[in-house]
Amino acid sequence: MTKYVIGIDIGASATKAVLINEQLSIKAQFIRKTGFNLIESAQSACENVLQSSHLRVGDIHKVVTTGYGRHNIPFAQANITEISAHARGVYFYFPHALTVIDIGGQDNKIIKVNASGAVSGFKMNRKCAAGTGAFLEEIAYKMDVPLTTLNQLAQQSAEEIALGSYCTVFTATEILTKIRNGANKEAIIRGVFSSVVKRIMEMDPLEGAVVLTGGVIAHNNILLELFHKTLQKDVLVPPLPQLTGALGAALLAL
Repeated sequence: MTKYVIGIDIGASATKAVLINEQLSIKAQFIRKTGFNLIESAQSACENVLQSSHLRVGDIHKVVTTGYGRHNIPFAQANITEISAHARGVYFYFPHALTVIDIGGQDNKIIKVNASGAVSGFKMNRKCAAGTGAFLEEIAYKMDVPLTTLNQLAQQSAEEIALGSYCTVFTATEILTKIRNGANKEAIIRGVFSSVVKRIMEMDPLEGAVVLTGGVIAHNNILLELFHKTLQKDVLVPPLPQLTGALGAALLAL
């Protein structure tokens, strides 16, 4: 009988689920907004991947959770840290030494993975929303543009307006001043994405092969271009960048 496992990543912004079999084939995946009820979000994600793969709860060998809500899910058999989950998920696609940059809704992580796939070090940005998905949401709100259009608007400008502020609140104020002074909207937004890159570059040296993961890169490929330009080398993105944590949890469940 084929063994199936589910990995669920309960993040601050989104809950992601991946169902795989023992042959390491992804059979189903699902993403939804986390919302207030963590258990309901995880349960919904789990039910969705079961339905998509035509399986029942009894067919699942194990459910493993990760993310900030990983301890809150009573039907999971185990939970692992976000660091371990993302490292394993990325190493599945790129089995060599890596520097993983995970840009999430509320925090950023830089994870160093050695040639054997083990975590050799990590840094996290928890003290400020600057450079995260929440930062981009705030900027979109202040500029009165849909969040989903930021990437397209940034790609329409060959120039960028440099932003000097570190704090999200101060950056928003700085942007409003530039708008009042007649600065180009697209150039400002490109500058916003460059500030995300700058904040991450300040966290830790980005050595060796660099891989981008998370929901922000999944929806804003302008960041791939900007990291490539800044680092002067190719930057990798896995096929499912928002699902690497959930995939890592599933892989470790096996």
